Amino acid sequence: MSEIGQAAVLGAGTMGVGIAITIARAGLPILMYDKSQDALDRAGRQIREFFDASVAKGKLSAETAEKAVSAVILTSRIDDLAPVDVVVEAIFEDLAVKHGLFREIDAVCRADMLRLTNTSTLSITELAAGSTRPDQVVGAHYCLPAQLMKLVEMSRGIHTSNAAWERAWAFQRLTGQHPIEAKDRPGFILNRFCVPYHNDVIRAIEAGVAEPADIDRAMKAAMGFAMGPCELLDLIGLDTQIRASEAFYSVTNDPRTAPPPLLRRMVAAGHLGRKTKRGFYDYEHDALFGA
Repeated sequence: MSEIGQAAVLGAGTMGVGIAITIARAGLPILMYDKSQDALDRAGRQIREFFDASVAKGKLSAETAEKAVSAVILTSRIDDLAPVDVVVEAIFEDLAVKHGLFREIDAVCRADMLRLTNTSTLSITELAAGSTRPDQVVGAHYCLPAQLMKLVEMSRGIHTSNAAWERAWAFQRLTGQHPIEAKDRPGFILNRFCVPYHNDVIRAIEAGVAEPADIDRAMKAAMGFAMGPCELLDLIGLDTQIRASEAFYSVTNDPRTAPPPLLRRMVAAGHLGRKTKRGFYDYEHDALFGA
């Protein structure tokens, strides 16, 4: 693998922050790009809070944590991405918007820069079609929360080169992640199960089967899940769930993947989960999921 000296994460939302932490924790300098200064400011606070919590829990030394925090540079200037060796695109699930972002980075970045996309439902081949270098595009779907979960689903597009694939795989290993290969199919492995499952949960709530807290307690106690589905949906973001559902339904026509009416109402009301401090639960602060 050619040397990776600097990485970048595109998108300062929950997933982008988690991915940035995995890279900074590995000792790589990293740029975090977002057009919103408010999102960047929030991301900076959350990254600091995560590493402070890691020190308090004895998982990292204060020196190591400070080095990791200092490795993250926040920017709203796309031109700052010019020298990076790998970017991880982590914006929301919208093919046209992702294509637009690929065109922007293609205009300023090197042709041989590795382009990873964190899509959870969209086709890697379709995403790569928006880039002038589809051979350098690799799917890298991180599990949420990325800073705690090691698994990354890696997928090739039709034009992904073997060299780009090997570099992408080595990058995951370098940053402490555990890559697995999934074919370029709707939902890959995890969301093939999770998107319809979460929609089933939302429909059960709408039908009056049980309250969110009781569903979460049941799934954790009986199934051994670390988080209940409603807790996880609030962490993922209900806007992310609706976009994933729409993208999945558009290519599968599976009724279980269609967004439930309750999901649409909650998103319309701005009840998106942790990011808006209200979803299936109420939240009093915006601290990132614990270290």
